[in-house]
Parts: sequence; structure tokens; C-alpha cells
Amino acid sequence: MTARENAQVPVERILDDGRLHIPIQLRWGDLDAFNHVNNTAMLKLLEEARVRAFWKPAPGEVAPPTAILDSGLSYGLLTLIARQEIEYLAPVPYQRHPLDIQMWFGKLGGSSIEVCYEVRPDAAAESDVLYARATTVIVLVDAESGRPVRLTPEMRAAWEPLVGVPLEYRRH
Repeated sequence: MTARENAQVPVERILDDGRLHIPIQLRWGDLDAFNHVNNTAMLKLLEEARVRAFWKPAPGEVAPPTAILDSGLSYGLLTLIARQEIEYLAPVPYQRHPLDIQMWFGKLGGSSIEVCYEVRPDAAAESDVLYARATTVIVLVDAESGRPVRLTPEMRAAWEPLVGVPLEYRRH
């Protein structure tokens, strides 16, 4: 890969805003008949960002310092979604630039984490529209017993720098 090509490859990064920025490329199949990202596809994009942010990379891959979870049943730890909330603020059109999924923690609990998201265009785009805001509550569970597992000191050390203000949603 040339230096020019490498400079165009988006990477996960933690910026001075205290958020983890995960670039996620749209796929043509994410669009619906209205020519914007389908609401269920948005949840899949958030899932992709979450996996890149928190699961350990394969050997040779690069990942942010928050990527500390071992994936798979063989490690004995499951991450189960307890709750999700999303507020769609603007339609997301198809674009060649990746979306900038900004993530932080609204709360680190005993055995749960509250992940907050804002979905925006990539910095290379000419717009800074806020497409969506979302929250996911994840519970760590022992794969064998099905009981909640407390966050480890390693998890807290990796994630505490990203604890910020939880999202508040508009209510009608």
C-alpha cells in the first residue's frame, strides 16, 4: 500500500473530545426504497462499531486501546444487549466516505456498560449533520452459568477515560 493510499484508510481513534471515533463504511445494501440507510441497518452499523471498539483484534490487526474483550463462547464471557434506544435525526444518504461513529460510556456499572453513540459524516465530508444518537446497555454474563459477571479492573482501566455525559432523549 502506498503512503497516499494508507493516508486514506480511516482508523479508529480517540480524539481530544473524549470519544472513540470508529469509521464505518456504508454498503449499498444498507439503503432502503427511500434511498437512505434503513433503520434496522443503522443498528447493524452501531453493532459493527461496537465490535471494533471493544473486542480484541486478530493477530496483526490494529485496534483502539478499548478493544480488550475476548470474543467467542470458548472464552466464557458473553456480552448481551439489555436495552437499546435510538433517535433518528436526519436521513443518512449513501456516501463513499465512512460514517464517523462516535462512542463513549454514559455509565460503567457493576456488570453492565452503557455505550452512547453519535452518528455523523466522516471528517472528510462537507457536512457535520448529526444523523442519529443511540444508547446500548450491555451486560457481561458468564457463558456457563448465565449469571452476570463484574467488570474487571482491566476493563475499567481501559474504559474509564471514555466515561462522559449520558445521552438524554427528546420525549414527545
